[in-house]
Amino acid sequence: MKRAFYISFLVSLVVILDQSTKYLAKNFINPFESIKILSVLHLVNVRNEGAAFGLFKSFGNSVFIVISLVAILLIVLLLIKGKEDYFGLSLVLGGAIGNLIDRLFLGHVIDFIDLSIGRFHWPAFNVADSALTVGLAVIFIRSFIKKYPNPAIIIVTLK
Repeated sequence: MKRAFYISFLVSLVVILDQSTKYLAKNFINPFESIKILSVLHLVNVRNEGAAFGLFKSFGNSVFIVISLVAILLIVLLLIKGKEDYFGLSLVLGGAIGNLIDRLFLGHVIDFIDLSIGRFHWPAFNVADSALTVGLAVIFIRSFIKKYPNPAIIIVTLK
């Protein structure tokens, strides 16, 4: 029961943060406007009709809705099974739900965080994208540590 509460809390937190920040971006930042926060950080209001980085726009919103629903179902099944990393999966689930809400109600995803360092410019993203990325990184790192708990094993394996 404690684990179910933790998962529900984390997923809800990601979705609430994601949707509230997207609401603010949509209602207080004009399209094509860029608000400088730091030299490397700007806030923007971008409509992303594709997947990550705006890729595959031609697939259409319906395809991404189906992919999102399938991914959400698989993550929920993994969480019910209970043998996987529930922290990482909870972040991924919250991110997937956050972006799915946009696709269902807006027909696109709102991105608003814009990072650039010198000539390097990262495509705009949002809280849901961040949760997805961090969640997947946590899952990958923890699975790698389980497989190679001793760093010396990695060195020997690489030789």
